[in-house]
Amino acid sequence: MDATSQERLVIVEDDPVTRTVIAGYFTDQGFQVEETETVVQARQAVRRVRPDLIFIDVVLPDGDGFELARELQSVSDAGIIFVTQRDADVDRIVGLELAGDHYVSKPVDLRDLLARARSLLRRRRIERDMARRNTVATFGPFTVDLLRRELATINGDPIRLTRGEFDLLAALVESAGHPLSRDYLIEVVSNRFTDVDARSVDALVARLRRKLGDTGKSGVIATVSGMGYKIGVPVERDV
Repeated sequence: MDATSQERLVIVEDDPVTRTVIAGYFTDQGFQVEETETVVQARQAVRRVRPDLIFIDVVLPDGDGFELARELQSVSDAGIIFVTQRDADVDRIVGLELAGDHYVSKPVDLRDLLARARSLLRRRRIERDMARRNTVATFGPFTVDLLRRELATINGDPIRLTRGEFDLLAALVESAGHPLSRDYLIEVVSNRFTDVDARSVDALVARLRRKLGDTGKSGVIATVSGMGYKIGVPVERDV
């Protein structure tokens, strides 16, 4: 892989052992890695490197990782993963609500961190692709704006969805009637939920069906036996 096609990663971590281990692993996996250990260095690196992905420790010698993440969001569209010793539920919730896409506790499972990173990068690519084309679609009696993340009836009545519900619905709409496996849908919704399995996907589908008034037999979301789900009505893009 040449340098121009490498995913760019900035690591913000003041512990030299952790930083070196993560940097070495991701370099071996084909990433272009920039190591930093302070808030000041991170700001400089993000401006210089323009990363696709940022790993941030919550506790840094010259500042707070949460505040840094929120600041970097205003100047970068990179995905953010917190990699930290602090694993209290309140820290995890604050981190994900403020700025982060994932929250990983130390000691780090490098393979798990790589899987999360690649899933996040795929999601960001999909979002960028959607931003370059018309993202409003109609399916059955509903209209969805995939970029604004808004769902409504064709009469204009809004339907409120959770993030997980919308992510799953968006994947089904984007597939335009092609079946999606449960394994694929697990990956789609796992960016925010730490314990996702096939039952979690089934539960999200059940909640979506209720909100869409869908019986599930021949309705908006159809079950594909032995595989997963698909949109059961035609999907039309606005011109």
